Amino acid sequence: MNTIYSTRIENIGTKAKEFFEANMFITFKQNAPQELIDYCFIHSENNLVEEIKAKDILCIDDVTYEVKAVGELVNQNLKDLGHITYNFLGEEEAKVAGTLYLEKKEIAPIGVGTIIKIIRK
Repeated sequence: MNTIYSTRIENIGTKAKEFFEANMFITFKQNAPQELIDYCFIHSENNLVEEIKAKDILCIDDVTYEVKAVGELVNQNLKDLGHITYNFLGEEEAKVAGTLYLEKKEIAPIGVGTIIKIIRK
């Protein structure tokens, strides 16, 4: 298995977990604009080594999710800003450019220190 992307959560915005109710969450690198910090899971690393594709696997610590679709700006935004939305509704068509679409499954707990990575089999 190849690791395509990896990062570690360093801080959690005060409203970041509210998006779990809509089966999604948002990440941003530590340089997030002040007005967005409260809504994001903040991370420090941006290790995107290959473009993310459908059928790759997202890991939140040890919980895995199949990637169903990749918005057209996901790879660029992740590489440049560390900023994307993770959507867990099982949709197989990328409707929003900055969103990564994943299998429909409960989102694993995310805290400071959580490792988020994407692997390819």
